[in-house]
Order: sequence, then structure tokens, then C-alpha cells
Amino acid sequence: MKNPLHKLFPNFSRDMAIDLGTANSLVYLRGKGIITSEPSVVAINQKTGKILAVGFEAEKMVGRTPGFITAIYPLVGGVISDFEATEQMLHYFISKVHKGNFFLSPRIRVVVGVPCGVTEVEKKAVIDAAKNAGASEVYLIEEPMASAIGAKLPVNDAGGNMVVDIGGGTCEIVAISLGGIVHARSLKTAGNKFDYDIVNYCQNEFKLLIGKRTAERVKIGIGTVLPSNGQSKERREMPVRGRNLVTGLPEQIILSEEDVRRAMERSVREIIDAIKLSIEQTPPELLADIMNRGIHLSGGGALLRGLDALIQKETKIPTKVIDDPLTAVVRGAGSVVENIDRWAEVLLETDELAPLR
Repeated sequence: MKNPLHKLFPNFSRDMAIDLGTANSLVYLRGKGIITSEPSVVAINQKTGKILAVGFEAEKMVGRTPGFITAIYPLVGGVISDFEATEQMLHYFISKVHKGNFFLSPRIRVVVGVPCGVTEVEKKAVIDAAKNAGASEVYLIEEPMASAIGAKLPVNDAGGNMVVDIGGGTCEIVAISLGGIVHARSLKTAGNKFDYDIVNYCQNEFKLLIGKRTAERVKIGIGTVLPSNGQSKERREMPVRGRNLVTGLPEQIILSEEDVRRAMERSVREIIDAIKLSIEQTPPELLADIMNRGIHLSGGGALLRGLDALIQKETKIPTKVIDDPLTAVVRGAGSVVENIDRWAEVLLETDELAPLR
């Protein structure tokens, strides 16, 4: 039954889609589009158990808090590791969207993106957290499927589509056909792993201790996967400040793009090897379609310079980054929210959910 208030306020909708990511969470409001994107961080006072901040405000506290305040990422590898913190984070996002006007829309439907292969326990954790945060009905969609819908790929066709979604906590490689995932492979090597690769490289090569946020800025600023050919006139470099592990004093070094490439080399190789293995295990008929349509990259990791060219070189399959890869999942989940009946078949089946009507 439709909310009667929608007849009085045709532009008034509270249905929403959420990309609940390891590093960042995005929210899409039906009829309006993406309305917020914030880090998936929660700051907690360990003495009182009180949530002090969520999102951008909590991220500012990372690495800067006194001992009794902890800034945590409540999702690891795309799944909930801290239920209470996740619930509070969802409540923050839903409240921010609705600005306290829950009474105007007692029935809030939420579509949440989850990694491929989540267990029933992990599904229930997401559903319970969202319902406790204020949602009336919760539907789940696998993130690579949402990315494909967000990229406007023909997921309901009989032809094959391959999507590689490189998020903060996971890299998911899927072959899609007829509205379902035919083959899927997931690995924990993704954006966060790249950051820690840079942290470890600075420690091992320069005896310099830097934080994860600094490493992320380096990755975004000068990160690349292609080796320098020596012909480029412009050698990209970036100053990095940290603590010298020998003297214990502050120090600044200059990192080059070649340093960053070497730091991430092993992790990038793991992703490429996983893509190759997925190609080997994809049914031949679908593989023929994929060779024509290409491999589509989504997620923040897809923005790593040269990654699409390297994958194409290694697989011999055309590879391209979809438009605005950072928002692909939430845009796809948002398309589902806009027309749930049309996309009902792509949603995950759960014991909690009644058939969509």
C-alpha cells in the first residue's frame, strides 16, 4: 500500500539507497539523487560508550584523539564488524536525510549495497542495523550488480557483462547475465590495502612513519600502476611528512610516482591475477560477449592511474572505467529505489523480506 501522503506531496519521498562502504558511505534519496557522501567513521567515548561524531567530523579525529576516544571504521571488508557503531552511523545518515521528519513518512524503504557472497548472518546484521536506525523495509543488492545498473549496463540481457568493483575493503569481480551474477570472485586487496602498502613502503625504504590518511593523499595525488618509461618530461612527486623511526623526530621526504608504483605493485598483481582467474572460470558464451563489451571498472580503486590500461594489456580484453566510478553503487541502488518493481529480481533473497509488490 502506498503512503497516502505521497498523493498530497508528490515530490515528498523518504525511500533511499545506501552504499555502506568500508571507507565511505553514500546516500541516495528517491526523486532527488545523491544527497550525501561521508567517510564510514564513528568516534566513540570509551568511558561513556557515547557516539561523539560520525562521518566527516569523526574522520577529523582519526589519529588525533586522546586514549579514551576511539575513531573506528565499523565495516571491515564491506561487512559489519561493529554492530552498534554501524547502527548509529545509519541512524545519522537517515536522520540527516529526513531532518527529523519521520512522522511525515512512517514507511521508509531502504536499499543497501552489500558485498557478494555475504552470509545469512551478515545479511541479517545489515537489515537489523537499518531497521533499528529507522527503516521500515530493508532490501539488499550486491554491490557489483548495483555498479552495473549504475553504469547502465544491460544486466537483464542474455549477454555477458564483467564488472570489477574496487572499493575500500574489497575487490569484487563478477560476470553478470539475465539479471543475475553468474560468476563472482572477491578478495580483500583493495583501496585500503594500497594505503597500507604505501605506509609500509615508507617505513621500510625511508624509516619514516606516516598515517593512513597521509598515504591515501599520496595514492590519490601521484599513485600509478604503470612503470615510468623515462620519456616523460614531468616526473610527479609529492612531499610527505612523518616521524623518523631512528631519531624519533619529524621529517619530510619526497615520494615519486615510481615509489608509489613499487609500493602497490604486489597488491595490483593480486587483483590482475584474480581477474585472469575469473576470466578462465567464466562460461565461454559469456566470455565471448565480455570480449566484445569489455571489462568495466568501478569503485574508488578504478581511479588509480593506468589500472585500466594495465588490465587491458594483461587480459587482452578492452577495459574502461565507468563514468563517476565512486558513485556507481549508490546510483545503481538508487535506480532500484526509483522503480523497485522493475528491479525486484536483482535483489538478494532473505528470510526477512516479503515478496516485493
